[in-house]
Amino acid sequence: MAGNTPIPDLPKWTWLGGEGRLARRVGKPVRRFLHVEAAGGILLLVATMVALIWANSPWSQSYSDLWNTDFELVLGNYQMGGEGHHLNLGVLVNDALMAVFFFVVGLEIKRELVSGHLKDPKAAALPVFGALGGMIFPALIFFIFNSSGNASSGWGIPMATDIAFAVGIVSLLGDRVSRSLKVFLLSLAIADDIGAILVIAIFYSSNLSLSWSITALIIMGIIVVLRRLRIWYIPIYIFLGSALWLATFESGIHATIAGVALGLLTPAKPQQSREEGIAALDWLRDKGENIYPVDVRITAMELNESQVSIAERIEMALHPISSFIIIPIFALANAGVDMGGGLLGEAASSPVAWGVALGLVVGKSLGIFSMTWLAMKLPFISAPVEMKPWSLMGIAATAGVGFTVSLFITNLAFDQTGLINQSKIGILFASLVAGIIGLAFLHIGTKTEAPVEETIDK
Repeated sequence: MAGNTPIPDLPKWTWLGGEGRLARRVGKPVRRFLHVEAAGGILLLVATMVALIWANSPWSQSYSDLWNTDFELVLGNYQMGGEGHHLNLGVLVNDALMAVFFFVVGLEIKRELVSGHLKDPKAAALPVFGALGGMIFPALIFFIFNSSGNASSGWGIPMATDIAFAVGIVSLLGDRVSRSLKVFLLSLAIADDIGAILVIAIFYSSNLSLSWSITALIIMGIIVVLRRLRIWYIPIYIFLGSALWLATFESGIHATIAGVALGLLTPAKPQQSREEGIAALDWLRDKGENIYPVDVRITAMELNESQVSIAERIEMALHPISSFIIIPIFALANAGVDMGGGLLGEAASSPVAWGVALGLVVGKSLGIFSMTWLAMKLPFISAPVEMKPWSLMGIAATAGVGFTVSLFITNLAFDQTGLINQSKIGILFASLVAGIIGLAFLHIGTKTEAPVEETIDK
């Protein structure tokens, strides 16, 4: 995993490769921080604390005023949102910036399905079974507490897992948690993301517009055609992606689904093999006197880029932006809950808060553990040899940290401020408890279960 891989020193002629005071005290520590898996979770935690402190400070009104600042986009006679959507800065964060986050999620899903752990049906079946249990059990627990009324629409809230926090918690134990268990957690979280995306698209979309939906489908068709024609000019896709987001936003389907769709449409295989690239260079060499340096330079650049898939290149570029900018901004905009006015007392007796909290802490743990353990008994399932009861329970409990996507679904499920705040209290409490329980189980598991030497395919 990235958090355990040594970061090679850069050449001495680079700023970071030198021994200057600024490089030693600022540059290199920042570089190491950005390569640690827990870094995104740390920033997310900091943003959450800032939001909570701000929302409960004497300046709490400025927090509310900032995210409720009106936002308008008018092009000629067209006004974005029209009468169907009230746009403010908070909506812009949740619908526009989070579309980039879900685009990265879509890229991760595509890569895992094409060349990652989810490519092998036997290996993929185990985390898929676990993810199903981790979605069904929490939803049932929430529904037991909220079987009717407006609150019943929040059943999707405790179904989600926060990858950044979950991986960050597991990373605290370093090499004591085997690589195969970390891969299982990541695969479980990605399968969980697929389920959450389907839930958002199917159950949390409203006021559908047929014309805008058809427009979105046409744009997706154009993207597919351009892919088949092997046209990879990035500005074209930026324009089409923006148009797809706008059409999806106006269609009534949540706009973040456009990001997921774009991620799944992005090619996840290298454009050409190494042999094809070498053949192109040989062709240039055979041109003899007609060869131009610019041709060699462009061909060499294309050869270098074509060895890595477009999905992987885009993901590498956007992942830091998503993890270190977009998600912290989302937390800052959504985690601020004013605890005054007896809110904690209301939450303590609120079916919504209890449904969310128990769904994440109990439902996730029992669902993932039971379904995974059951699946491991099936003959067509391959499971890591390190998957012992204590470790599996630790992974299952850690998946109960449902912070980011749970907050996101809360905003889709509820319109009433009271229900939203009660749900957020449940999410914050459950994420803290689930993280502590998961860490405790993993700590016990790494002490009581004999370590197994791992082999790495070369």
